[in-house]
Amino acid sequence: MNVFSNSGLRAAAIGVATAALLVGAFALGTSRGGSGPGGTPSARAATNRATTDAATTAAARITVTGTGTVTGTPNQLILSMGVQVNGSTVNSALTQANQAIRRVTASLRSRGVPATDIQTSGLSIQPTYNNSQAVTGYGVSESLTATLNHIGQAGSQIQAAVQAGGNAATVDGVSLDLTDDSALLATARAHAIRDARTKAGQYAKALGEPLGQVISISDDGNAQPIEQNALAATAASGSPVPISPGSQQLSVSVTVVFAV
Repeated sequence: MNVFSNSGLRAAAIGVATAALLVGAFALGTSRGGSGPGGTPSARAATNRATTDAATTAAARITVTGTGTVTGTPNQLILSMGVQVNGSTVNSALTQANQAIRRVTASLRSRGVPATDIQTSGLSIQPTYNNSQAVTGYGVSESLTATLNHIGQAGSQIQAAVQAGGNAATVDGVSLDLTDDSALLATARAHAIRDARTKAGQYAKALGEPLGQVISISDDGNAQPIEQNALAATAASGSPVPISPGSQQLSVSVTVVFAV
């Protein structure tokens, strides 16, 4: 007599049904999704095109450097001068030099140069020798730097200082500078931006693309070349030293990135 277990039949039936469902789900997924992950070939191609277009758009930039240059008249003069004397002893030479530099400083002060604009810049004491290399005396030099903020008065200030120092006076040089340059720099920056936009527009036109908005701007720094004039200051002349301030150029460079 054969005996069948109802529980065994139910387990077998459930297994067959599960296998059938899995086969159907796989067939349906294959018909809808194409061959493998990513969908149909056309869907994958569209996705790739979108990615490429996004990368191309992000890379569409024009980077240019613009320069703006303006010219101004220096309004400040830096004077480097001093005194140099010789004496038989260190003490005598130093005493004479001290007296001469005090006269120079007092002259500058009396001509309107503030004490804060006069600065000691050097002191040197050296022995002097004869042909036998024996010490015959000592030379002392003292120097100062004076900032003269009124070009129109600088000539008479220099002349008076040299006369105060007498034959011991020395002039090492002068330099001219532009101190109030805020308005000039603003104009130079505007010129630099305009120059950058013109260059970028030319590149965009050559590419056949419209020039887009500004993405970024960076200042590359300011170049301020200073013209220096040598002055022949002598104690013998009673007229003010002629001052020719000339001109000074201020140049600004900016790097601008435009969208295309």
